Amino acid sequence: MTPEEAGQRLVALLASVEATATVSGGQAHARATVDVPPQAWRAALLAARDDTELACDFFDWLSAVDELAEGFDVVAHLWSTTHRHGLLLRARVPRATPTIDSVVAVYPGAAWHERETHEMFGIDFAGHDDLRPLLLPPEFEGHPLRKEFVLASRVAKPWPGAKEPGESEAGGGRRPIRPPGVPAPGEWGTTPTPAGAGGAGEGPRGGTPARPARERPARPAPGARTPEPDEGSTP
Repeated sequence: MTPEEAGQRLVALLASVEATATVSGGQAHARATVDVPPQAWRAALLAARDDTELACDFFDWLSAVDELAEGFDVVAHLWSTTHRHGLLLRARVPRATPTIDSVVAVYPGAAWHERETHEMFGIDFAGHDDLRPLLLPPEFEGHPLRKEFVLASRVAKPWPGAKEPGESEAGGGRRPIRPPGVPAPGEWGTTPTPAGAGGAGEGPRGGTPARPARERPARPAPGARTPEPDEGSTP
């Protein structure tokens, strides 16, 4: 079954809802991609599993994509171990109320994937009774994979990719590009700057004290003789 046929087969099984079939990727990586309404999410995965032509008996992974004002795309990839074809399902949930049915009863392997997606994006999976933190400590606040989440560590510590090759400390070259996750100056907090001559930087923590320069003795001119040390002095 080709990706186009697999997508159309699932759309036919979901005739009562508005589903759209496309193909993502290309060549050997082409996958049937079916977009379904959130209310048909569980029914779509169940149909893909139980239909004899699709027979997607293997749950591969589940995650989400932050589409900003348009909401979140919940994405799941299924695989048929008998027919050797894959199926990508997507459902978009609103940003204000990101909730969708859990599919743990259909694919038990989705339990950890739903926990991670809930933790990273703040999407609730109705019917999942164990959405406790999976990767982050319990006291962590926010959802790190949302695009508005500020990566504070990149504000407090200089990002190694902030400088383009060939740019000097004094400036010049192309304008540095702000690294991902760092807000523009003045939008959030204070950004420590590298230490100056006195070792004091901007921000609450200041900079790193500058290392004092060591004085090196002048090198003798070519052909000049090194003076002999005085008697009693240590060479």
